[in-house]
Amino acid sequence: MKLLTNCKIYDGTQILDNHSVIIKEGFIQNVIHNSEIKDFDNYQKINLKGSNLAPGLVDLQVNGFGGALLNDDISEQCLDTIFESSKKFGATSVLPTLITTSDENMLKALKLMRSLKDKYSNNIPGLHLEGPYISEVKRGAHNIDYVRPPCPKMIDTIIEYADCVKILTLAPDVCDSSTIQKLVEAGIVVSMGHTNASYEQATSGVESGITMATHLYNAMSGYQGRTPGSIGAIFNSGKIYAGIIADGYHLDYSALEVAKKLIKDKLVLVTDAAAPAGTDMKEFIFEGTVVYHKDGKLTTADGTLGGSALTMIDAVRNTVENTFISTDEALKMASTYPAKSINLGDSLGKIKRGYVANMIVFDEKFKLDAVVDNGIFEKI
Repeated sequence: MKLLTNCKIYDGTQILDNHSVIIKEGFIQNVIHNSEIKDFDNYQKINLKGSNLAPGLVDLQVNGFGGALLNDDISEQCLDTIFESSKKFGATSVLPTLITTSDENMLKALKLMRSLKDKYSNNIPGLHLEGPYISEVKRGAHNIDYVRPPCPKMIDTIIEYADCVKILTLAPDVCDSSTIQKLVEAGIVVSMGHTNASYEQATSGVESGITMATHLYNAMSGYQGRTPGSIGAIFNSGKIYAGIIADGYHLDYSALEVAKKLIKDKLVLVTDAAAPAGTDMKEFIFEGTVVYHKDGKLTTADGTLGGSALTMIDAVRNTVENTFISTDEALKMASTYPAKSINLGDSLGKIKRGYVANMIVFDEKFKLDAVVDNGIFEKI
Protein backbone atom coordinates (compact mmCIF):
# COMPACT_ATOMS: atom_id res chain seq x y z
CA MET A 1 0.00 0.00 0.00
CA LYS A 2 1.08 3.58 -0.70
CA LEU A 3 0.64 6.52 1.64
CA LEU A 4 0.60 10.00 0.11
CA THR A 5 1.29 12.43 2.91
CA ASN A 6 2.41 15.99 3.79
CA CYS A 7 0.06 17.73 1.35
CA LYS A 8 -3.03 19.90 1.03
CA ILE A 9 -5.83 17.77 -0.40
CA TYR A 10 -8.50 19.13 -2.72
CA ASP A 11 -10.74 16.07 -2.60
CA GLY A 12 -13.54 17.26 -4.89
CA THR A 13 -15.78 18.17 -1.96
CA GLN A 14 -13.60 20.02 0.53
CA ILE A 15 -10.02 21.06 1.26
CA LEU A 16 -8.18 18.93 3.81
CA ASP A 17 -5.01 19.69 5.76
CA ASN A 18 -3.16 17.19 7.95
CA HIS A 19 -4.63 14.26 6.04
CA SER A 20 -3.07 11.48 3.98
CA VAL A 21 -4.30 9.23 1.19
CA ILE A 22 -3.94 5.45 1.24
CA ILE A 23 -3.78 3.69 -2.13
CA LYS A 24 -4.20 -0.03 -2.62
CA GLU A 25 -4.34 -1.95 -5.92
CA GLY A 26 -5.11 1.11 -8.03
CA PHE A 27 -7.90 2.48 -5.83
CA ILE A 28 -8.16 4.92 -2.94
CA GLN A 29 -8.54 2.82 0.16
CA ASN A 30 -8.95 5.73 2.54
CA VAL A 31 -8.37 9.40 3.28
CA ILE A 32 -7.41 9.72 6.92
CA HIS A 33 -6.25 12.31 9.43
CA ASN A 34 -2.55 11.98 10.11
CA SER A 35 -3.24 11.31 13.79
CA GLU A 36 -4.92 8.04 12.76
CA ILE A 37 -1.81 6.62 11.11
CA LYS A 38 -0.50 4.09 13.59
CA ASP A 39 2.28 2.27 11.78
CA PHE A 40 4.12 3.90 8.88
CA ASP A 41 6.06 0.69 8.29
CA ASN A 42 2.98 -0.84 6.68
CA TYR A 43 3.06 1.68 3.84
CA GLN A 44 5.25 2.85 0.99
CA LYS A 45 5.40 6.43 2.19
CA ILE A 46 5.48 9.20 -0.44
CA ASN A 47 6.20 12.60 1.08
CA LEU A 48 4.64 15.31 -1.10
CA LYS A 49 6.56 18.05 0.74
CA GLY A 50 3.67 20.43 1.20
CA SER A 51 2.38 20.24 -2.38
CA ASN A 52 -1.26 20.25 -3.43
CA LEU A 53 -3.03 16.99 -4.21
CA ALA A 54 -6.19 16.93 -6.35
CA PRO A 55 -8.20 14.43 -8.39
CA GLY A 56 -6.80 13.64 -11.82
CA LEU A 57 -8.25 16.03 -14.40
CA VAL A 58 -10.88 14.76 -16.84
CA ASP A 59 -10.80 16.21 -20.37
CA LEU A 60 -13.98 15.55 -22.34
CA GLN A 61 -12.77 16.96 -25.66
CA VAL A 62 -9.32 16.07 -27.00
CA ASN A 63 -8.98 16.02 -30.79
CA GLY A 64 -5.27 15.41 -30.46
CA PHE A 65 -2.23 16.08 -28.32
CA GLY A 66 1.54 15.69 -28.40
CA GLY A 67 1.68 15.77 -32.21
CA ALA A 68 -1.04 13.15 -32.68
CA LEU A 69 -4.51 13.79 -34.12
CA LEU A 70 -7.28 11.19 -34.03
CA ASN A 71 -8.87 12.25 -37.32
CA ASP A 72 -5.50 11.82 -38.99
CA ASP A 73 -4.50 8.52 -37.41
CA ILE A 74 -7.18 6.24 -36.00
CA SER A 75 -4.84 3.83 -34.27
CA GLU A 76 -3.79 2.49 -30.90
CA GLN A 77 -0.52 4.39 -31.16
CA CYS A 78 -2.43 7.65 -31.63
CA LEU A 79 -4.60 7.00 -28.58
CA ASP A 80 -1.48 6.16 -26.58
CA THR A 81 0.16 9.43 -27.61
CA ILE A 82 -2.93 11.52 -26.89
CA PHE A 83 -3.36 10.02 -23.42
CA GLU A 84 0.28 9.89 -22.34
CA SER A 85 0.89 13.45 -23.56
CA SER A 86 -2.27 14.75 -21.90
CA LYS A 87 -1.31 13.05 -18.65
CA LYS A 88 1.90 15.08 -18.46
CA PHE A 89 -0.37 18.14 -18.18
CA GLY A 90 -2.71 16.70 -15.56
CA ALA A 91 -5.39 14.84 -17.54
CA THR A 92 -5.55 11.29 -16.22
CA SER A 93 -8.80 10.60 -18.09
CA VAL A 94 -9.55 11.84 -21.62
CA LEU A 95 -12.15 11.40 -24.32
CA PRO A 96 -10.35 11.28 -27.68
CA THR A 97 -12.51 13.31 -30.04
CA LEU A 98 -13.26 12.43 -33.65
CA ILE A 99 -14.65 15.42 -35.49
CA THR A 100 -16.88 15.33 -38.57
CA THR A 101 -15.63 12.65 -40.94
CA SER A 102 -16.80 9.70 -43.06
CA ASP A 103 -18.90 6.79 -41.84
CA GLU A 104 -15.91 4.55 -42.58
CA ASN A 105 -13.64 6.50 -40.26
CA MET A 106 -16.30 6.63 -37.56
CA LEU A 107 -16.71 2.87 -37.70
CA LYS A 108 -12.95 2.39 -37.62
CA ALA A 109 -12.71 4.52 -34.47
CA LEU A 110 -15.59 2.67 -32.83
CA LYS A 111 -14.01 -0.72 -33.53
CA LEU A 112 -10.65 0.51 -32.24
CA MET A 113 -12.19 1.75 -29.01
CA ARG A 114 -14.07 -1.52 -28.54
CA SER A 115 -10.83 -3.48 -28.90
CA LEU A 116 -9.02 -1.35 -26.31
CA LYS A 117 -11.70 -0.80 -23.67
CA ASP A 118 -10.03 -3.03 -21.09
CA LYS A 119 -6.63 -1.44 -21.63
CA TYR A 120 -7.92 2.08 -21.11
CA SER A 121 -10.87 1.53 -18.76
CA ASN A 122 -10.10 4.43 -16.39
CA ASN A 123 -7.98 6.58 -18.70
CA ILE A 124 -10.02 6.57 -21.92
CA PRO A 125 -13.59 5.75 -20.89
CA GLY A 126 -14.81 6.22 -24.47
CA LEU A 127 -14.86 8.47 -27.51
CA HIS A 128 -16.36 11.86 -28.12
CA LEU A 129 -17.90 11.96 -31.59
CA GLU A 130 -18.12 15.66 -32.50
CA GLY A 131 -20.33 15.64 -35.57
CA PRO A 132 -21.01 14.91 -38.36
CA TYR A 133 -24.68 15.76 -37.69
CA ILE A 134 -24.09 19.49 -37.34
CA SER A 135 -25.07 22.79 -38.92
CA GLU A 136 -23.27 23.77 -42.10
CA VAL A 137 -23.51 27.41 -40.99
CA LYS A 138 -21.82 26.69 -37.66
CA ARG A 139 -19.41 23.99 -38.80
CA GLY A 140 -16.28 26.01 -37.95
CA ALA A 141 -13.19 24.09 -39.09
CA HIS A 142 -15.18 20.89 -39.76
CA ASN A 143 -14.97 19.65 -43.35
CA ILE A 144 -18.18 20.66 -45.12
CA ASP A 145 -17.90 17.62 -47.42
CA TYR A 146 -18.74 15.39 -44.45
CA VAL A 147 -21.32 17.55 -42.69
CA ARG A 148 -24.64 15.75 -43.09
CA PRO A 149 -27.98 14.91 -41.48
CA PRO A 150 -28.17 11.65 -39.51
CA CYS A 151 -28.51 8.38 -41.38
CA PRO A 152 -30.71 5.86 -39.50
CA LYS A 153 -28.34 2.99 -40.37
CA MET A 154 -25.29 4.83 -38.99
CA ILE A 155 -27.20 5.93 -35.89
CA ASP A 156 -28.00 2.26 -35.27
CA THR A 157 -24.30 1.44 -35.70
CA ILE A 158 -23.29 4.09 -33.17
CA ILE A 159 -25.86 2.68 -30.76
CA GLU A 160 -24.41 -0.80 -31.29
CA TYR A 161 -21.10 0.66 -30.02
CA ALA A 162 -22.72 2.76 -27.29
CA ASP A 163 -20.31 1.33 -24.69
CA CYS A 164 -17.48 2.98 -26.63
CA VAL A 165 -19.07 6.44 -27.03
CA LYS A 166 -19.34 8.75 -24.03
CA ILE A 167 -20.43 11.90 -25.88
CA LEU A 168 -21.96 12.61 -29.28
CA THR A 169 -22.13 16.27 -30.31
CA LEU A 170 -24.92 17.15 -32.72
CA ALA A 171 -27.08 20.08 -33.76
CA PRO A 172 -30.72 19.91 -32.63
CA ASP A 173 -31.64 21.93 -35.72
CA VAL A 174 -30.29 19.08 -37.84
CA CYS A 175 -31.34 16.04 -35.79
CA ASP A 176 -34.94 15.21 -34.91
CA SER A 177 -36.15 14.38 -31.43
CA SER A 178 -36.47 10.65 -32.11
CA THR A 179 -32.79 10.40 -33.09
CA ILE A 180 -31.72 12.22 -29.94
CA GLN A 181 -33.96 10.03 -27.80
CA LYS A 182 -32.57 6.82 -29.32
CA LEU A 183 -28.99 7.87 -28.58
CA VAL A 184 -29.83 8.89 -25.02
CA GLU A 185 -31.72 5.65 -24.35
CA ALA A 186 -28.60 3.77 -25.47
CA GLY A 187 -26.62 5.48 -22.71
CA ILE A 188 -24.79 8.06 -24.84
CA VAL A 189 -24.48 11.61 -23.53
CA VAL A 190 -25.83 13.85 -26.29
CA SER A 191 -24.29 17.30 -26.48
CA MET A 192 -25.50 20.36 -28.35
CA GLY A 193 -22.82 21.91 -30.52
CA HIS A 194 -21.98 23.37 -33.93
CA THR A 195 -25.61 24.42 -34.02
CA ASN A 196 -27.61 27.27 -35.48
CA ALA A 197 -30.70 26.23 -33.53
CA SER A 198 -33.35 28.69 -32.51
CA TYR A 199 -34.21 28.88 -28.82
CA GLU A 200 -37.24 26.69 -29.51
CA GLN A 201 -35.23 24.06 -31.41
CA ALA A 202 -32.54 23.96 -28.73
CA THR A 203 -35.13 23.68 -25.97
CA SER A 204 -36.82 20.83 -27.83
CA GLY A 205 -33.44 19.10 -28.00
CA VAL A 206 -33.05 19.44 -24.23
CA GLU A 207 -36.54 18.03 -23.73
CA SER A 208 -35.53 15.10 -25.96
CA GLY A 209 -32.55 14.28 -23.76
CA ILE A 210 -29.62 16.58 -24.55
CA THR A 211 -27.66 17.11 -21.32
CA MET A 212 -24.52 18.88 -22.49
CA ALA A 213 -23.24 21.70 -24.67
CA THR A 214 -19.97 21.55 -26.60
CA HIS A 215 -17.51 24.49 -26.30
CA LEU A 216 -20.04 26.99 -25.00
CA TYR A 217 -20.31 30.24 -27.00
CA ASN A 218 -18.31 28.83 -29.92
CA ALA A 219 -20.03 27.56 -33.09
CA MET A 220 -23.54 28.07 -31.76
CA SER A 221 -26.39 30.53 -32.30
CA GLY A 222 -25.85 33.55 -30.11
CA TYR A 223 -27.97 35.25 -27.49
CA GLN A 224 -30.11 38.27 -28.35
CA GLY A 225 -33.06 39.66 -26.46
CA ARG A 226 -35.60 38.69 -29.11
CA THR A 227 -33.70 35.64 -30.36
CA PRO A 228 -32.08 33.87 -27.37
CA GLY A 229 -30.77 31.05 -29.59
CA SER A 230 -29.02 27.95 -28.33
CA ILE A 231 -26.98 29.90 -25.78
CA GLY A 232 -30.16 31.24 -24.23
CA ALA A 233 -31.63 27.73 -24.10
CA ILE A 234 -28.49 26.41 -22.39
CA PHE A 235 -28.47 29.18 -19.79
CA ASN A 236 -32.20 28.86 -19.12
CA SER A 237 -32.47 25.07 -18.95
CA GLY A 238 -30.89 24.43 -15.56
CA LYS A 239 -30.10 20.92 -16.80
CA ILE A 240 -27.21 21.36 -19.19
CA TYR A 241 -23.53 20.76 -18.50
CA ALA A 242 -21.42 22.95 -20.74
CA GLY A 243 -17.81 22.54 -21.76
CA ILE A 244 -15.83 25.76 -21.96
CA ILE A 245 -12.36 26.47 -23.38
CA ALA A 246 -10.51 28.76 -20.97
CA ASP A 247 -7.65 29.78 -23.25
CA GLY A 248 -8.46 33.48 -23.72
CA TYR A 249 -8.99 32.94 -27.46
CA HIS A 250 -12.27 31.03 -27.59
CA LEU A 251 -13.84 33.52 -25.18
CA ASP A 252 -13.24 36.53 -23.04
CA TYR A 253 -12.81 35.56 -19.40
CA SER A 254 -15.73 37.80 -18.45
CA ALA A 255 -17.94 35.48 -20.52
CA LEU A 256 -16.62 32.56 -18.49
CA GLU A 257 -17.63 34.41 -15.32
CA VAL A 258 -21.14 35.00 -16.68
CA ALA A 259 -21.50 31.31 -17.55
CA LYS A 260 -20.25 30.28 -14.11
CA LYS A 261 -22.82 32.45 -12.35
CA LEU A 262 -25.62 30.97 -14.47
CA ILE A 263 -24.59 27.31 -14.86
CA LYS A 264 -22.72 26.94 -11.56
CA ASP A 265 -21.62 23.35 -10.97
CA LYS A 266 -22.48 22.32 -14.53
CA LEU A 267 -19.71 24.38 -16.15
CA VAL A 268 -16.87 22.10 -17.21
CA LEU A 269 -13.34 22.96 -18.35
CA VAL A 270 -12.23 21.28 -21.58
CA THR A 271 -9.26 21.81 -23.88
CA ASP A 272 -10.57 21.03 -27.38
CA ALA A 273 -6.87 20.30 -27.89
CA ALA A 274 -5.45 19.44 -31.29
CA ALA A 275 -2.10 18.01 -32.40
CA PRO A 276 0.09 21.01 -31.40
CA ALA A 277 -0.95 20.86 -27.73
CA GLY A 278 2.12 20.12 -25.64
CA THR A 279 4.44 20.71 -28.63
CA ASP A 280 5.97 23.52 -30.68
CA MET A 281 4.29 22.44 -33.97
CA LYS A 282 3.63 25.42 -36.22
CA GLU A 283 0.86 23.93 -38.38
CA PHE A 284 -1.10 20.77 -39.08
CA ILE A 285 -3.87 19.43 -41.33
CA PHE A 286 -7.32 19.12 -39.76
CA GLU A 287 -9.66 17.13 -42.05
CA GLY A 288 -8.19 18.67 -45.20
CA THR A 289 -7.73 22.19 -43.81
CA VAL A 290 -4.38 23.71 -42.82
CA VAL A 291 -4.45 25.06 -39.27
CA TYR A 292 -1.69 27.36 -38.03
CA HIS A 293 -0.32 27.52 -34.47
CA LYS A 294 0.93 30.86 -33.22
CA ASP A 295 1.24 32.03 -29.61
CA GLY A 296 -0.97 29.21 -28.38
CA LYS A 297 -3.78 29.99 -30.85
CA LEU A 298 -4.89 27.63 -33.63
CA THR A 299 -6.58 29.17 -36.68
CA THR A 300 -7.18 28.46 -40.34
CA ALA A 301 -6.03 30.93 -43.00
CA ASP A 302 -9.31 32.85 -42.72
CA GLY A 303 -9.01 33.15 -38.94
CA THR A 304 -11.44 30.39 -37.99
CA LEU A 305 -10.45 28.70 -34.74
CA GLY A 306 -9.36 25.09 -35.28
CA GLY A 307 -9.21 23.55 -31.83
CA SER A 308 -6.74 24.75 -29.24
CA ALA A 309 -3.26 24.18 -27.84
CA LEU A 310 -4.61 24.36 -24.29
CA THR A 311 -3.75 21.85 -21.57
CA MET A 312 -6.00 20.97 -18.65
CA ILE A 313 -3.68 22.29 -15.95
CA ASP A 314 -3.41 25.56 -17.89
CA ALA A 315 -7.20 25.71 -18.15
CA VAL A 316 -7.34 25.54 -14.36
CA ARG A 317 -4.58 28.13 -13.99
CA ASN A 318 -6.19 30.51 -16.50
CA THR A 319 -9.53 30.24 -14.75
CA VAL A 320 -8.08 31.03 -11.33
CA GLU A 321 -5.86 33.86 -12.55
CA ASN A 322 -8.46 35.59 -14.75
CA THR A 323 -11.79 35.14 -12.95
CA PHE A 324 -13.35 35.20 -9.49
CA ILE A 325 -13.30 31.37 -9.40
CA SER A 326 -11.24 29.80 -6.61
CA THR A 327 -8.61 27.09 -7.02
CA ASP A 328 -10.89 24.58 -5.31
CA GLU A 329 -13.78 25.33 -7.65
CA ALA A 330 -11.62 25.42 -10.81
CA LEU A 331 -10.26 21.98 -9.93
CA LYS A 332 -13.81 20.67 -9.58
CA MET A 333 -14.62 22.16 -12.98
CA ALA A 334 -11.74 20.12 -14.40
CA SER A 335 -12.36 16.85 -12.56
CA THR A 336 -15.43 16.37 -10.36
CA TYR A 337 -17.99 17.98 -12.66
CA PRO A 338 -16.80 16.48 -15.97
CA ALA A 339 -16.73 13.00 -14.44
CA LYS A 340 -20.29 13.49 -13.23
CA SER A 341 -21.43 14.83 -16.61
CA ILE A 342 -20.57 11.53 -18.32
CA ASN A 343 -22.00 9.41 -15.51
CA LEU A 344 -18.63 8.47 -14.00
CA GLY A 345 -18.97 10.57 -10.87
CA ASP A 346 -18.92 7.49 -8.65
CA SER A 347 -15.43 6.43 -9.75
CA LEU A 348 -13.54 9.46 -11.09
CA GLY A 349 -13.13 13.10 -10.09
CA LYS A 350 -12.76 12.79 -6.33
CA ILE A 351 -10.19 11.71 -3.77
CA LYS A 352 -12.48 9.41 -1.87
CA ARG A 353 -12.60 5.83 -0.62
CA GLY A 354 -13.36 3.44 -3.48
CA TYR A 355 -12.49 5.87 -6.28
CA VAL A 356 -9.85 5.17 -8.91
CA ALA A 357 -6.47 6.42 -7.65
CA ASN A 358 -5.99 9.07 -10.35
CA MET A 359 -4.51 12.26 -8.88
CA ILE A 360 -2.24 15.20 -9.61
CA VAL A 361 0.45 16.85 -7.48
CA PHE A 362 1.17 20.53 -8.12
CA ASP A 363 2.47 23.69 -6.49
CA GLU A 364 0.85 27.07 -5.82
CA LYS A 365 1.70 28.23 -9.35
CA PHE A 366 0.03 25.15 -10.87
CA LYS A 367 3.29 23.57 -11.89
CA LEU A 368 2.79 19.81 -11.98
CA ASP A 369 5.22 17.72 -9.99
CA ALA A 370 3.66 14.28 -10.39
CA VAL A 371 0.57 12.33 -11.38
CA VAL A 372 -0.93 9.21 -9.89
CA ASP A 373 -2.29 6.97 -12.64
CA ASN A 374 -4.33 3.99 -11.46
CA GLY A 375 -2.33 4.03 -8.23
CA ILE A 376 1.08 4.39 -9.90
CA PHE A 377 3.03 7.45 -8.76
CA GLU A 378 4.83 9.13 -11.68
CA LYS A 379 7.08 12.19 -11.44
CA ILE A 380 6.63 14.72 -14.24
